[in-house]
Amino acid sequence: MECNNTERKYLTVNPLKTCQPLGAVWACLGIHQCMPHSHGSQGCTSYLRMQLTRHFREFIPTTTSSFSEAQVVFGGVGNLKQAIRNILSIYKPKVIGISTTCSAETIGDDVPGTINEMRASGDIPEDVKVFTASTPSYVGSHVTGFSNMVKSAVETFAKKSSPNGKINIIPGLLSPGDLREIKRILKIMGIDAIILPDISDVLDAPMTGEIHLYQKGGTTISEIEDMGNSIATVVLGREAGIAPAESLKEMYDVPYEVLPLPIGISNVDKFIMKLSEITSKPIPYELEEERGRLVDMMLDAHAHWYNKKAAVFGDPDIVEAIVGYANDLGINVLYALTGSYSSEWEKTVKSMVPDAYVSSDNDLWYLKEQLDKKPVDMLFGNSHGKYLAKEYDLPLLRVGFPILDRANLQHFPIVGYKGTAWLVERTGNTLLDYKDAKSPEHLLELIM
Repeated sequence: MECNNTERKYLTVNPLKTCQPLGAVWACLGIHQCMPHSHGSQGCTSYLRMQLTRHFREFIPTTTSSFSEAQVVFGGVGNLKQAIRNILSIYKPKVIGISTTCSAETIGDDVPGTINEMRASGDIPEDVKVFTASTPSYVGSHVTGFSNMVKSAVETFAKKSSPNGKINIIPGLLSPGDLREIKRILKIMGIDAIILPDISDVLDAPMTGEIHLYQKGGTTISEIEDMGNSIATVVLGREAGIAPAESLKEMYDVPYEVLPLPIGISNVDKFIMKLSEITSKPIPYELEEERGRLVDMMLDAHAHWYNKKAAVFGDPDIVEAIVGYANDLGINVLYALTGSYSSEWEKTVKSMVPDAYVSSDNDLWYLKEQLDKKPVDMLFGNSHGKYLAKEYDLPLLRVGFPILDRANLQHFPIVGYKGTAWLVERTGNTLLDYKDAKSPEHLLELIM
């Protein structure tokens, strides 16, 4: 499909991405007893914390170097040193993950050099691990910030010793519920795996009446060290995960496979079969039964979504997976948009939906312009699409990040056969709810 976008080289309206430091903090939260530190101003940290808290509805521990005008002009190394001393004294983490913001990058603070200096002087004790990543907000997105932080963790901590018989999984920006489902599948198949990062039991920790700054979850440093000894790395989502996998391949000759997020029956099939191929483990009948039930659900309700037209927007890896899911259901995707530029992503998604408009450097204002010319029946995307949904009177199925206007979705998986089944239920019943709401009383049907 050819679309003539209004020429806007220097203006983004209702963007489809946010800044690198947010993704960096997300990655740090998935490491056991890690304190994410943002080297920049308080305002940057407040924004990251606000977005993540509103999405996960959980406490987000994050510290800041607290830049003022003086640090922006003369450098913030002094603030960084004092911040680390405070973190060690007050919060007592096992790991500190430091990401930079625009102001720190622009003034040129040497963060790795400062850490080495503090380590040599004894300011940072040997039993506290520190890793750093360059994540200025004026390039990339939260997806590349996540990727850079995970890559740094791997390059800083992974080692080579004895083969461990495990596989590494780099899951990208999946929810705690998704990670629980992936771990359940691995357990059913009898596969030992190291998942980096793992935010389950961190951002969905139970209410126990006790206050813990650090929850029990997260990938431990010893597990990250062991990633250099694994059989292979499975990357779920190219844009968020391929860079750390490439580092493991380059440093320790750990081969990797890149798969789409396992959402939709075709993508889950690829994931399960790849796990079986790498580990030589048979596919258990329990998973075959789950797949069979999913196929039955899709068959029972296909009339409600078949041949509907849809627009999909959000993070690149989730958009790619949802496009695959829509293809499985017979939904026609007319637009697939993300804000994180990637020619490889565009090529991949275009091959899946040749007639759709596919763009990796776009915003929701563009989609609004196109809906006037060629409308769709439903939207798949994050909460920012609700304004389009209201203006064009469309059902919006909320997937991805951020979900700011609905609660608890992050607890329920959309990956695996079971997660896809839940997504199928939401898809069909979202359309039926919409149909009921729009039907005049004399056409309201009890049986649909």
